[in-house]
Amino acid sequence: MRRLIILGGGYGGLKVLQNVINHRLPDDVEIMLIDKNPYHSLKTEFYTIAAGTRADKDVRLQFPKDDTVNYIFSEVTKIDIEKEEVTIKKGDKVIPYDYLVIALGCEDNFHGVRGAEEFTESVQSFSKARYTGLAVGNLKAYGKVSVVGAGLSGIEVASEIRESRPDLNIRLLDRGSAVLSAFDPKIQEHVHQWFKNNDVEVLHHANVEYVEKDGVCNNGICYVNDVTIWTAGVKPHWLVRALPLKKDRQEKVIVNEFFQVPEKPNVFVIGDCASSEFSPSGQLAGLQGERVAEVLTAVTANKEPKTPSPIKLKGTLGSLGKSDGFGSMFQWSITGLLPRLAKSGVLWLSKRH
Repeated sequence: MRRLIILGGGYGGLKVLQNVINHRLPDDVEIMLIDKNPYHSLKTEFYTIAAGTRADKDVRLQFPKDDTVNYIFSEVTKIDIEKEEVTIKKGDKVIPYDYLVIALGCEDNFHGVRGAEEFTESVQSFSKARYTGLAVGNLKAYGKVSVVGAGLSGIEVASEIRESRPDLNIRLLDRGSAVLSAFDPKIQEHVHQWFKNNDVEVLHHANVEYVEKDGVCNNGICYVNDVTIWTAGVKPHWLVRALPLKKDRQEKVIVNEFFQVPEKPNVFVIGDCASSEFSPSGQLAGLQGERVAEVLTAVTANKEPKTPSPIKLKGTLGSLGKSDGFGSMFQWSITGLLPRLAKSGVLWLSKRH
């Protein structure tokens, strides 16, 4: 028997799993998915957990049931690509593989800021988003919340908390001169105006020097607050950063056109762990997962894999509460209710699929 192990059941890992199930690999190939959680979680919706606007059961789905798949729900503690085996926390069990897909996602990048890891909340994992929601939900009237980072995650977290808790004082620390620096100026202006209209304070050119239990110090000024939420960057999972493989400047593994590690072609890396011309996203990870499944279908049948088609992203959607949003779709920038409805539609389709 040959064994295919998929590490991580996020957007990328799930797409690999769904597609190899559909393609039906040879009978001598065992499919194994290892994830610390017994469900797939919709990471793009973690901001709603942090704000308390959704129950966590609404943003998690059961993995597909199939006789060809063996699930192991445990943390991975080691990947040994020389011995071709992985070790899991449950019983320190060592599991050999013939093919390995690494889709472990990312974790917060604190950029060496003192106190950031110890004293900030996060939305980078389901469990951390839950703790964030608890911290925000337990705040007394007029409590103070600082969100560090004005990218997509920071914008959605800050706006959702504002709608959830109108009584709170919310501050957004933006490193640049305008929020959502990667987006069109039309979108930047729309988001800026939303925050202004909804009384969310935005501090541009932020430079967080250190974080304390009850405050954050920025450009020499220390702001007292009750909860600090960190959304100021991510980095690949620590297990991936520890691998003796060629990586880019962001510590992501360099892969070939088949998403294989060139020096270890039986190892595939996708999502936030793989070097790419695109910014990390659930959409990107899913598309990469589909292509890896096609390659695995050919490789396990002893056939030459076809060169995967180029990745073409459909765009990015973001929310500003329940009835406003923004996005870029097919190179068009849109704001208002339409992109918010579109995002809800994408979520509905994801759940149905």
